[in-house]
Amino acid sequence: MKEIKAFIRPNKVDDIVHHLKDAGFENMTISSAEGTGKLQDEDAFVSQKFSITDSEVAKLELVVNKNDVDKVVQIISEYGKTLNPGDGLIYVSDVEKAYRVKTGLENGL
Repeated sequence: MKEIKAFIRPNKVDDIVHHLKDAGFENMTISSAEGTGKLQDEDAFVSQKFSITDSEVAKLELVVNKNDVDKVVQIISEYGKTLNPGDGLIYVSDVEKAYRVKTGLENGL
């Protein structure tokens, strides 16, 4: 299993999630986040919560079979890009095990 963690533009979330669900990837976590990076966007802001952040981002997380990684990355890339700096990053990590909270039993997902 692999965990895919994508930091994307908030205005791209709906389109990406729609296409992921259409492709059969229905289980994911989406959260709002703030970050900072090389990009200094003219619309950047200084957060009220954190003094060093300068951009809003959405964080999309899902766990998939290793054979599905390329497809998920392709969907996120295709529907998340604007061809401008700051479109985001995608990380792929190994998941050794997953357990259901309800039962404590290992889940192969």
